[in-house]
Amino acid sequence: MARRIEIALRNGVRDARGERIKREIEHFLHLSVEGVRTIDVYTVDAELAEDDLVKAASEPFCDPVIQDWSIDRPVATGFDFLVEVGFRPGVTDNVGRTAREAIEYISGRPFAAGEGVYTSVQYLLNGALSRTDVERIAKDLLCNTLIQRFVILDQAEFMAQGGVPVSVPKVTAETRSQVREIDLNVTDEELMRISKDGVLALTLDEMKIIQAHYRDPAVLAKRQEMGLSDKPTDAELEALAQTWSEHCKHKIFSGNVEYIDEHGNREEIKSLFKSYIQRTTATVRQQQGENDYCLSVFKDNAGVIRFNDDWSLVFKVETHNSPSALDPYGGALTGIVGVNRDPFGTGMGARLIFNTDVFCFASPFYEKPLPSRLLHPRRIYEGVVEGVEHGGNKSGIPTVNGSLVFDDRFAGKPLVFCGTAGLMPATINGKPAHEKHINPGDLIVMTGGRIGKDGIHGATFSSEELNENSPVTAVQIGDPITQKRMTDFLIRARDRGLYNFITDNGAGGLSSSVGEMAKECGGCRMDLSRAPLKYPGLDPWEILISEAQERMSLAVPPAHIDEFLAMAKRFGVEATVLGEFTDTGIFHIEFGERTIAYLPISFLHEGLPPMEMRGVWEIKRHEEPAIEVSSDYTADLKQLLGALNICSKESVVRRYDHEVQGGSVVKPFTGVANDGPSDAAVVRPVLDSFEGVVVGHGICPRYSDIDTYHMTANAIDEGLRNYVAVGGSLDLVSGLDNFCWCDPVQSEKTPDGEYKMAQLVRSNKALYDYCVAYGIPLISGKDSMKNDFYDGAVKISIPPTLLFSVIGKIDDVRKAVTMDVKRPEDIVYLLGETANELGGSEYFALRGEIGNNVPKVNAEAALTRYRALHRAITDGLVASCHDLSDGGLAVALAEKAFAGGFGISADLKSVRWSGDSTEKNDAVLLFSESASRHLVTIRPHHRQAFESVMGECGVSAIGVVTEEAVLRIDGLAGTPVINERIDELKQAWQSPLREL
Repeated sequence: MARRIEIALRNGVRDARGERIKREIEHFLHLSVEGVRTIDVYTVDAELAEDDLVKAASEPFCDPVIQDWSIDRPVATGFDFLVEVGFRPGVTDNVGRTAREAIEYISGRPFAAGEGVYTSVQYLLNGALSRTDVERIAKDLLCNTLIQRFVILDQAEFMAQGGVPVSVPKVTAETRSQVREIDLNVTDEELMRISKDGVLALTLDEMKIIQAHYRDPAVLAKRQEMGLSDKPTDAELEALAQTWSEHCKHKIFSGNVEYIDEHGNREEIKSLFKSYIQRTTATVRQQQGENDYCLSVFKDNAGVIRFNDDWSLVFKVETHNSPSALDPYGGALTGIVGVNRDPFGTGMGARLIFNTDVFCFASPFYEKPLPSRLLHPRRIYEGVVEGVEHGGNKSGIPTVNGSLVFDDRFAGKPLVFCGTAGLMPATINGKPAHEKHINPGDLIVMTGGRIGKDGIHGATFSSEELNENSPVTAVQIGDPITQKRMTDFLIRARDRGLYNFITDNGAGGLSSSVGEMAKECGGCRMDLSRAPLKYPGLDPWEILISEAQERMSLAVPPAHIDEFLAMAKRFGVEATVLGEFTDTGIFHIEFGERTIAYLPISFLHEGLPPMEMRGVWEIKRHEEPAIEVSSDYTADLKQLLGALNICSKESVVRRYDHEVQGGSVVKPFTGVANDGPSDAAVVRPVLDSFEGVVVGHGICPRYSDIDTYHMTANAIDEGLRNYVAVGGSLDLVSGLDNFCWCDPVQSEKTPDGEYKMAQLVRSNKALYDYCVAYGIPLISGKDSMKNDFYDGAVKISIPPTLLFSVIGKIDDVRKAVTMDVKRPEDIVYLLGETANELGGSEYFALRGEIGNNVPKVNAEAALTRYRALHRAITDGLVASCHDLSDGGLAVALAEKAFAGGFGISADLKSVRWSGDSTEKNDAVLLFSESASRHLVTIRPHHRQAFESVMGECGVSAIGVVTEEAVLRIDGLAGTPVINERIDELKQAWQSPLREL
């Protein structure tokens, strides 16, 4: 019989969780609530001695200073309504799992199959609420119905049920393990029904390719030998769907595009990936010649570059958008722990040294109506922030760099970018550590977490737009503690040479990880009945494709398997042999004695022909706003400093540990009070060396409203100028591209698909042009191509977005520079030229305008200036350096001033101008977002040396740092157009998100 342990706060102890829920009910739902109290519930479904149950309740489950416990005795009293929320069957319950481990430790015996601990939370609501109100609170705030269920009871109902909400779920121990065959000899309509109902995300053409495969006489003859019919099994169809999904196969980037420009010129593009991304790196590496530092690009889980003779640097950035839209906390937590496994599963494995994260949300203060399936942006904001916080902090990996971008078009689907860098030895046991191989006969080993229903159809679900039928099981719930234990073990196994190959067990689960590994050596044979499960009852196809977290797949030589398994046991890590790799050319999956999948490797990976798509570009003109002429722009500056894309994100950043591991040099915040916004991060990964890693990024989706070519150019330039601003070397630098796009394939649902495809083509063209011009090889990346919400009536599409991450080296971290002004009388220089480029700017956005004059990047001039700036930084001539981006010169001057605690006096007459002089005015000079510019401060005695190093690079002295804590900017007429105390400017910058 299941036993209930309830943990409640003692009388008089503040219930912070309940207070937060009360505030959110009032803020989000506009309902008045007198109070909210909470109780934690543990349902223990196991045969336990009473003493063990009491010991568990009173010790690990309860803090005796502030909490009381009870067993099988409800403690809820004095409420108007009670809402109890628990996980749906099959969803990972990490607290429940930890509770189970605690009881196992106390009792001295492991739980049997089907036994477990399941957690739920009771919310006791008081106030003049109707049941309808409470249902709204439960559905819209307390419970994510995709992964949780709830029960509502008033006081009378609670008493009638004996205080036990009977419908709060736990996982039942089913015993199915069935294999179905799917008849594909049906009509086209029935083929599409099979795809849709199965969440396969396969098109009709793809279904017909599979249909033809199962009509091939040679295929049928071989299947007959294996005891299989002419119908695919569910495991085969699911494996094909995962492997062929947009998420895994990148069909849009690998397809063929007919591109037509604005003049009607046609161009045939065979694979955007090969034509632009791969070609970029090939071109740059050829230019570098003997100085090529790329070691492994586009062929592993992450990119690898040389750091020095002893170490290699590994980096990857992933997205987890769709799961985060459904379950912000779980989706984002899985995003960060999932990307951790990418560098860890690259080459022979890397030690993880830092995380980065970039989030794109709708405003947390969003007040427009939302389709019923969408969560409020603030709930997404808070859940994503918490998920990445828990995933990163609990993994012992510092989070050193990131951004938040706001645009209400992200209400349909947020963008959650998570990145991780690692450091691996240049060689391990005498072999290059970035290389790995599989020999036929090597054993298939899975380590880490167990397999459950969570994450089923994650890859195919992420390959479609979000809709009202998006599946519950698509969301995975990560567990950083289990993963940390696994990675600690595997690093030691790596150094002992106990395995030949390692990879992440992520999208598509075993079907993808082992399927990709089988491609390396020519085949595999795997028995799913050996796989460790979280609970009984999974069908074999579910075991095959589940994306349940914290798992790695390895190829272990038979000679090392005993030592490998023994080491895993010592570390408390589960490791299971599932089969062996072969050279048969077959992806052969068994369940016990029965073959349930028998797919040729060639068909699994190469059987899908490229998509055929079309892109038609047209120049879209927006109404050009009139630029307001004023004698005082102080109010405009303060309004800009409070804009969501500019204001301080300290309330988020402070939740992330950037000091763990002890290598952080330039931190997310800097300045006299450590609250000024750093441009990029500097990390010292080897603590007995002063060599450092620099990481920065650029992202500016608002420019896509004008032209994605220039959006991309600006993202690349922003990432590089952030990197240069802190001292990053241009002799060892690389980039990662992460495309997040709305659906660019023409269809009934996407009637403007040809224009969106043209936007994608133009973005790729800019990626090639500017990375080649800057000499930045692309070492890795990712695309996410279905970032739309569509419920049949409402469609919300994100703006086309490219996150461009830049990573490289600084030879001596002691020479790194921060953005804050350092002392009065230092000279303020503006590097670069300013033009009338307010198109897509934050200044126009405040007025609800877009404009047309998007910033243009002159890569040749910028690169010359960046190299000169790097020499000046290396020579110790630069006291501070800050890039100009959102909000332009005025915002950058304000940030430098209040970060350093001193004032600045600047003169717009000294700003270098580019373009038509009739367009030059104070507003444009203050707020234009022209690219490739930096603000630096120089000590007066370094002036001559600095100007000598910079040469003819577009450098102008525009002001001086002052003792008086005031930002004063004189306009073209010689009178102040901005004049404000820096504490007032700082307050405007810090206040918008301070309380979130």
